[in-house]
Amino acid sequence: MSKINANLYLKEDLCYYLGGEEMNNLVLAYLGDAVYELYVREHLLNMGIANVKDLQRASISYVSAASQCRILEDLIDDNILSEEELTIVKRGRNASSHASKTTDIITYKKATGLECLIGYLYQNDRERCDALMHHILGEKDARMW
Repeated sequence: MSKINANLYLKEDLCYYLGGEEMNNLVLAYLGDAVYELYVREHLLNMGIANVKDLQRASISYVSAASQCRILEDLIDDNILSEEELTIVKRGRNASSHASKTTDIITYKKATGLECLIGYLYQNDRERCDALMHHILGEKDARMW
């Protein structure tokens, strides 16, 4: 078991919090998927898109596995993520999951890693989650730290 910070221990596919609470990395990804989708939907509504078909079409550029994979790669290339965040991404990426019907396994696993990070941040650091999502969505007022 390795200590990541004062509140989190990682072992295999589980995140252990010092309070004894644990959450599977795929459960964090499940939560992260919902949080990510909500941020994207709110962003698109704030852009003034009012037609459901247009909203759905616009959301694909953010929520598809290929888009999430590209976004994660950009975050890594631009050194936006901390070492702790990169460790959480890797845990989510490496978690056992089913194969995707719509994309290759590498793309799918990278997208799962991003969702795992968003789920983790939502549970543990809402301010950082908010800043990261605003950065992803290209909103000008994003404050990363």
